[in-house]
Amino acid sequence: MKFQQNLLEYISNSLITVNETVSVAESVTSGLIQLAFSQMPNASLFYKGGITAYTLPEKVKFLNINRIEAKENDCVTQNIADTMALNVAQSFETDWGIAITGYATPVRSSGFKIFAFFSFGYQGETVLSKCIELHPKTQALDAQLFYTEFILGCFKTELNKLIISN
Repeated sequence: MKFQQNLLEYISNSLITVNETVSVAESVTSGLIQLAFSQMPNASLFYKGGITAYTLPEKVKFLNINRIEAKENDCVTQNIADTMALNVAQSFETDWGIAITGYATPVRSSGFKIFAFFSFGYQGETVLSKCIELHPKTQALDAQLFYTEFILGCFKTELNKLIISN
C-alpha cells in the first residue's frame, strides 16, 4: 500500500510551515489515515497521534459522542464525525482534528449503501464537514483507501486556505 508521496510531503511541509499539529479519530478507515500521517516526512513534528474507535462503547468512552444518537444511527452521522474531530483534537491538544465514521460495505443499517461522514476540527471549531458516497459494489479495502486519500486531499485544501490567508 502506497500513498501519494507528493500529497504527504505537501501536508507535512504545510503543517511545519504554520507550526500546527494534528490528531485523528477514525472508525471505518481502521487506522489508514493514521498510517498515512506516520508516513509523512518529519511526522513527529506535527502528528501527535490518533484513535481507532470501531464500536459504540469505544466512541462514547474515548471520543465523548452521545450514546443515544450513536445507538439510534449506528454511530454514523455528520454530527458524530464533527464531535469525533473536535474531541480528538482536544484530547491530543492539537490544532487540527480529523475524523471519519461510516461504512466500507453495504449492510442493512446503511440502507445497503457505502458512505462515510468526515470532519475537520480546527482550533475548537468545525471547519469542514462532508459525506462521501461510493458505489455499493466497491470493495471494502478500496472504499477505505478512497476515503483516506479523499480526506488527505481535502486536508491539503484546508491547509492551503490557511497558508494563503496568513
